Amino acid sequence: MGPAPAGEQLRGAPGEPQVLGLALEGVSKEKGTSRKRAKAEPPAEGLLQPVKLSRADLYKEPTNEELNRLRETETLFHSSLLRLQVEELLKEVRLSEKKRERIDAFLKEVKQRIQRVPSVPEAELTDQSWLPAGVHVPLHQVPYAVKGSFRFLPPSQITVVGSYLLGTCIRPDINVDVALTMPREILQDKDGLNQRYFRKRALYLAHLAHHLAPDPLFGSVRFSYASGCHLKPSLLLRPRGKDERLVTVRLHPCPPLDFFRPCRLLPTKNNVRSAWYRGHSAPESANPEPPTPHYNTWILQDTALESQMHLLSTVLGSAQGLKDGVALLKVWLRQRELDKGLGGFSGFLISMLVAFLVSKHKIHVTMSSYQVLRSVLQFLATTDLTVNGISLSPSSDPSLPVVADFHQVFPVVFLDSTGRLNLCADVTAPTYKQVQHEAQLSMALLDSKADDGFQLLLMTPKPMIRAFDHIVHIRPLSRLQAACHRLKLWPELQDNGGDYVSAALGPLTTILEQGLGSRLHLLAHSRAPVPEWDINQDPPKHKDSGTLTLGLLLRPEGLTSVLDLGPEADQPEAADFRQFWGSRSELRRFQDGAIREAVVWEAASMSEKRLIPHQVVTHLLALHADIPDTCVHYVGGFLDALIQRPKELSNTGEEALVQAVRCYDDLSRLLWGLEGLPLTVSAVQGAHPVLRYTEVFPPAPVRPAHSFHKHLPERASLLPRLDKPCPAYVEPMTVVCHLEGSGQWPQDAEAVRRVRAAFQLRLAEVLTQQHRLQCRATATHTDVLKDGFVFRIRVAYQREPQILREVRSPEGMISMRDTPASLRLERETKLLPLLTSALHGLQQQHPAFSAVARLAKRWVRAQLLGEGFTDESLDLVAAALFLHPEPFTPPSSPQVGFLRFLYLVSTFDWKNNPLIVNLNSELTAEEQVEIRSSFLAARTQLPVMVIITPQDRRSSVWTQDRPSAQILQQLVILAAEALPVLEKQLMDPQGPGDIRCSGHPWTCTMY
Repeated sequence: MGPAPAGEQLRGAPGEPQVLGLALEGVSKEKGTSRKRAKAEPPAEGLLQPVKLSRADLYKEPTNEELNRLRETETLFHSSLLRLQVEELLKEVRLSEKKRERIDAFLKEVKQRIQRVPSVPEAELTDQSWLPAGVHVPLHQVPYAVKGSFRFLPPSQITVVGSYLLGTCIRPDINVDVALTMPREILQDKDGLNQRYFRKRALYLAHLAHHLAPDPLFGSVRFSYASGCHLKPSLLLRPRGKDERLVTVRLHPCPPLDFFRPCRLLPTKNNVRSAWYRGHSAPESANPEPPTPHYNTWILQDTALESQMHLLSTVLGSAQGLKDGVALLKVWLRQRELDKGLGGFSGFLISMLVAFLVSKHKIHVTMSSYQVLRSVLQFLATTDLTVNGISLSPSSDPSLPVVADFHQVFPVVFLDSTGRLNLCADVTAPTYKQVQHEAQLSMALLDSKADDGFQLLLMTPKPMIRAFDHIVHIRPLSRLQAACHRLKLWPELQDNGGDYVSAALGPLTTILEQGLGSRLHLLAHSRAPVPEWDINQDPPKHKDSGTLTLGLLLRPEGLTSVLDLGPEADQPEAADFRQFWGSRSELRRFQDGAIREAVVWEAASMSEKRLIPHQVVTHLLALHADIPDTCVHYVGGFLDALIQRPKELSNTGEEALVQAVRCYDDLSRLLWGLEGLPLTVSAVQGAHPVLRYTEVFPPAPVRPAHSFHKHLPERASLLPRLDKPCPAYVEPMTVVCHLEGSGQWPQDAEAVRRVRAAFQLRLAEVLTQQHRLQCRATATHTDVLKDGFVFRIRVAYQREPQILREVRSPEGMISMRDTPASLRLERETKLLPLLTSALHGLQQQHPAFSAVARLAKRWVRAQLLGEGFTDESLDLVAAALFLHPEPFTPPSSPQVGFLRFLYLVSTFDWKNNPLIVNLNSELTAEEQVEIRSSFLAARTQLPVMVIITPQDRRSSVWTQDRPSAQILQQLVILAAEALPVLEKQLMDPQGPGDIRCSGHPWTCTMY
């Protein structure tokens, strides 16, 4: 849909007010000016203009360099535009040579400082009295008692590893990973047992931190869990002065090569004894020791740092296309927040995946960055590593474990070149499913060859609150400790070193996926990164690491079902069903005679049915994980209150809209079957927001109380009594009734109006006689009261707009020209009914459309801008979110749809792009290209906000008169201000508070 960075498309020159009106002032208001004056005026500020070339330049022969570049573009890229966009993006994220030189100089100084750190005599691991006062070990030493001794010696080798050395690191956060090889004298043979290695590693960093912190070279010396693993802290060093934000050097102590025996670190082996971890006096001989696959993997990761670096440098080498492809993939991951924290799909994994595809000849070193991007996304979209793992190991050594062995203990499997280390050991199944889902969406976007595909793929952020329909916050995290006890996850706790959040995450997501069933398309999780901490502080505890957030991407087709059907009562699966659902499961007899287990959820209105997942989540977490509903903060329906009437707190108006539409359908059938009219009815079409489900507060049926009125028999009317309350206002709903064509229709506009007036009178008489409906006829319409609703029927003649276009010259010549009257009549009797019909169909496909459009109009009116926009224009903007949701999926909840509405309004380049709303998919790709070209050619004659539909491909009839440039600019500013405020409120696990207003008029969501 052509979004641009917020504020960029509307930014004026320095010193000028940033108002859209400066760029488009006078647009569509001076169409009658002469051609000479139009040529004399300078182009509007910020509008795209064609490049003017001389005849010699235009027909100059291309050079050999230009021909080679065109040939490369045709072979390696989708289009010239895409190549330019990729090159510009890579320029933005690459590290410049000047900054690289400064980083290299800093790394050289760091290496010298580390080598000068003094040694420490040997002491027991539990005797840490040698540590200086104020220095804390960056590790939770639980249990504290452990065998072994430690001494500090300067590292035997200091090696830069990671993306910086490979040339694939991307801005703005430049991290340089440095591996510090600890001397063999520090380590002992059994250091792989019971966290001894990790204790020594932490002590090694603590001693380094104490001696490096006072050095004037460093502006910051802090600890962090760089990979998210709490057993493997890193020491972060940042330069002092102006370069403090330039780079962060991360120090990773690692053991000497081949120090640990690989056979002891296989995923089926145990290296954390239960007796030591649980505090038992002796191991229970009856129970074998559980394997510790994650613990073993974390040790193997440190042993493989240099070998992995060597592999990547060999594969990437001088292949600049591969390096640029890795950089693009890292941008792709970052925009989707897939590379954050423990369990994320990191840039290192993407680099190793590129190396794997090169080894399998699915990527060639001569490929361009775009081809690498496509190849990797295609592989991720079509390969499920949770079922079929992959391996970089070429060896067929029978002593090595096979991929199936890793699948038994890890959800995602990707083995390194040794065949012993699972690179995806920390990646959870939901995370990989999310990566696969995003890759599938991205491939569909690339295959569509959309002009704005690059913008949507790599430049559009996808935070969880905007990508998922419902959000679940679990807080405080200490409740997950009780969940581990309830789920009997002692082996997982032992394997994860007491990290009960990681231990419980997998079982919890499995339970929720099973319970949500057909309602759920994708479940994702997010853990806030653990913040850095000072070297004189204790490391953060697990309960202090923020909130566990779950994102639910829902299926609209199964979302509102109130029944979860189980097996028949005599089936063996019935017992499992009852155990899973607990007290919610009950036996029910169905119409076909079957007696089945079933779960029935309490939900009467559509808004309550959309929140059935809330009931499922809270019930299952309380039943299986001992997590009460007070610890579950469910974000899915907070915005519903904004479209509820004061006395109807249980529904959001969908039922009233459905009732009104059903009444309209009944009336339509009556009109089709009328007898006694001179001409038969050829079409009945709705032309009111209620009939396309977008009226913010739909009218309620009203039946007047006769005691409140005085009956006037001669006029068949009820007159309100002065001593009674004022009667309720019932808004009429416009219905257009087309009559069949006939040669008897007059060809004069005034005569046609008189004939239509006669039809209006006759229509009222027939409806009253045949169906006993109360009608009131006028020259332009007939009001019909049916079931408490008022319908305003307008008779239409299909040739009347054409008659109004006829203009007679003084000489008697007749010419066809659009007039205000003809345009207005065509809009009201042809375009508006077609739009209403199309949006009515869209609501049937996407049930959330109604609430999203109503929230959007509610917000615009709350900003006092409702008079500046037509209802139809706002409805079309909301429809675009469902018809062109890229890079998202169509919204299944009002909440996420409204957030995307704010993002679209605030980032779309209204100045240089039309918003194309392809209703019913009637516009082909070629037609859309032609529309964009025509738009640029006629931009100065078009309104400031251009919305194109299949029935309106040129003039943007719904925005012809409004909004003005100033009103549109105000809407863009308010949407840009409101979006982050609202997202912050919704992502607050303490609850969003008053969702209607944040306390500041510029960021007010709803008044």
